[in-house]
Amino acid sequence: MAGRLTIEAELVRRLVDSQFPDWADQPVRPVERNGWDNTTFRLGEDKKVRLPTAASYVPQVEKEWRFLPMLASHLPLPIPAPLALGRPAEGYPYPWSVYRWIEGEPAVFEHLADPVGFAADLAQFLLALQRAPAEGPPAGADNFYRGGALSVYDAETRRCLDQLRGEIDAGAAGRVWEGALATRWQRPPVWVHGDIAVGNLLIRNGKLSAVIDFGSSAVGDPACDLVIAWTFLRGESRAAFKAKLAAGAGFDEAIWARARGWALWKALLICCGHGSILPTERSAREVIAAVLDEHAENGPA
Repeated sequence: MAGRLTIEAELVRRLVDSQFPDWADQPVRPVERNGWDNTTFRLGEDKKVRLPTAASYVPQVEKEWRFLPMLASHLPLPIPAPLALGRPAEGYPYPWSVYRWIEGEPAVFEHLADPVGFAADLAQFLLALQRAPAEGPPAGADNFYRGGALSVYDAETRRCLDQLRGEIDAGAAGRVWEGALATRWQRPPVWVHGDIAVGNLLIRNGKLSAVIDFGSSAVGDPACDLVIAWTFLRGESRAAFKAKLAAGAGFDEAIWARARGWALWKALLICCGHGSILPTERSAREVIAAVLDEHAENGPA
């Protein structure tokens, strides 16, 4: 992306030393896997520094600083705890944050001790998030409309369908998309994480242990948080995920139709070369196939 910054450890060292001298003796080192919106570094053994890579990601800093402490008290798993808020300096133009480090590794399906249990624990986390006081920002451009209406991506999705005609079943994919657009969230808005992907789901000893990166969070329609059903879960684990959400929140086929729309939109973008790498072990074409298969089984919403 044009204008996206490359951030080196030396810069982070200068920022920490000048703004938080009490931590000047603690080493700074890159993490093994970095995200797209932010670049992350370890600070000592118990902290991390996250710095936005572009101006469009800056609103995430204040949002997490403001709302994560409140959300943490309502959730059954650890989430990032902000410790300090840094200011632009040393040639770096954006605010940045220091968080408490959470141990764990990104979820890998083969590393799960019990995929069905993992799916149930994730569903329980989402249910708790949705029950937290909905005192947060609405979906919008700042969080890429996660929790908002899929129609904002209608033209983009249709261009991808036209481009991929002959490579995928564009007719079936179009019906999935139309089914997603035909439904709406009819309840009060709830908290959504906005990026429930394997890189943001940490495991320890094969179990879900923490959920990180709330930069795309908002209050709105939780359908976007269900995409993990096709990008990662499969078989019995997907069924357990859906059953837990149905029992806990009464989710019906309409919300799953919108969730399939979110999954399809992202996978189509990647197939057309417009999206970042899908944060999952499955390829975009595998996700499209899984979505189309389930839509065929369930019929129209």
